[in-house]
Amino acid sequence: MDDQQSNTSLVAGSKVSGTSVYNPSGQSIGSIWDIMIDKRSGKVAYAIMSFGGFMGIGEDYHPLPWSTLKYNTTLGGYVVDVSIEQLKNGPSYARDMDPGWGDPAYETKLHDFYGVGPYWGSMA
Repeated sequence: MDDQQSNTSLVAGSKVSGTSVYNPSGQSIGSIWDIMIDKRSGKVAYAIMSFGGFMGIGEDYHPLPWSTLKYNTTLGGYVVDVSIEQLKNGPSYARDMDPGWGDPAYETKLHDFYGVGPYWGSMA
């Protein structure tokens, strides 16, 4: 049985990579390429969604605050309430680029775009 379909709420990071991402109407809009974990708190900060391109060529990476994703057992993937147009206009970067991890201005802009508070705001 796949970790994401079992009764536990825990999932290995290796199982998250490649998982489909859907919009609220159930349309596939991409897949999780990787996740970013805050090494100090251990919290998952972002899911990096691959979007566009073909077979890895020309695709962009869209960092989504982890709090924007909800796992849907029926779809077997994550649902995020954004349109394809929003994704096209949202923060993204190319495969060979560092988007600015650790830059508070970049990460604040990313959270503001998706209308969610930053992951570091709830650290104890």
